[in-house]
Amino acid sequence: MSEAPIKTILTGDRPTGPLHLGHYVGSLKNRVQLQHQYRTFILVADMQALTDNADNPVKVRQNVTEVALDYLAVGLDPKVATFCIQSMLPELAELAMYYLNLVTVARLQRNPTVKEEFRRLQRAPADADEAQIRELEAQVPAGFLCYPVSQAADITAFKANLVPVGEDQRPMIEQTVEIVRSFNRTYGEVLVEPESLIPQIARLPGTDGQAKMGKSLGNAIYLSDPADVVAKKVKGMFTDPKHLRVEDPGTVEGNPVFTYLDAFDPDTEKVQGLKDHYRRGGLGDSVVKRRLAEVLEAFLGPIRKRREDYAKDPAEVMRLLKDGTDRARQVTASTLAQVRKAMHLDYWP
Repeated sequence: MSEAPIKTILTGDRPTGPLHLGHYVGSLKNRVQLQHQYRTFILVADMQALTDNADNPVKVRQNVTEVALDYLAVGLDPKVATFCIQSMLPELAELAMYYLNLVTVARLQRNPTVKEEFRRLQRAPADADEAQIRELEAQVPAGFLCYPVSQAADITAFKANLVPVGEDQRPMIEQTVEIVRSFNRTYGEVLVEPESLIPQIARLPGTDGQAKMGKSLGNAIYLSDPADVVAKKVKGMFTDPKHLRVEDPGTVEGNPVFTYLDAFDPDTEKVQGLKDHYRRGGLGDSVVKRRLAEVLEAFLGPIRKRREDYAKDPAEVMRLLKDGTDRARQVTASTLAQVRKAMHLDYWP
């Protein structure tokens, strides 16, 4: 019997700033672990970054290198995983144009991830009703609304079987599946249905206790943060607001400090002991935060050192991106040729 074909992973990030611990927990950790088991493509999604940064393309360009440095620092290997830049793969834009005819505006507006991002982009209040949301949506660029279609083009161009994402991105993958099914039903079986790969801890809260850590929210610990910055951010982290005195019993559930310890402290017995002590009282927040600062420095120190080493040669980092993009284009061009043929758009060889 012949061996089953190696499955393909496609994942990536928008280059709007350096990556943070939320990215690591939500996706990067899985990518590093899986890169040797699957055919892996890592996309730096600069076109998608422009959907809310169109007035600042220099920011996007500069952060392409920053994101690549984070990839290298956490252990993604360009000899194994293919790094590529979205805008340098024109096939992706053409596929997105075709897919726009297979999805309605109403469906895009219903996408939970898009709706959440609408709120963030327009700073909508958490209790905004549907009428307020629709009013805000009217001010959002069309490119932002069509973000899920662009993502579907990325995923299907590489015929990805698996897409490592955080829980908040699951609706985007579901919409990609809908587009794939619509295309295959209309034109023939060409595209591959992807599956989302959600990590055990799919999302880290922000240091301020908000549900999501984000670059624009000012509540993130970055992979490139110096040790003193990490310590300062940990010291200022939100904890149990009712834990006013050391002797007071504290709440562990929903407490960001313990969520981070669960994610990064390898000594699970130590963490459980801290939780038990905190619950019964007699353990101050400063002690728990000191433990977290030590754990994060042990984790981030080697990453920071590797990043600094790679950053000494930015030309080499860009060469790695170009070489990967050249390899990726062979794949995306092949998929586009199949799509054109299925749609009867292959006018000449």
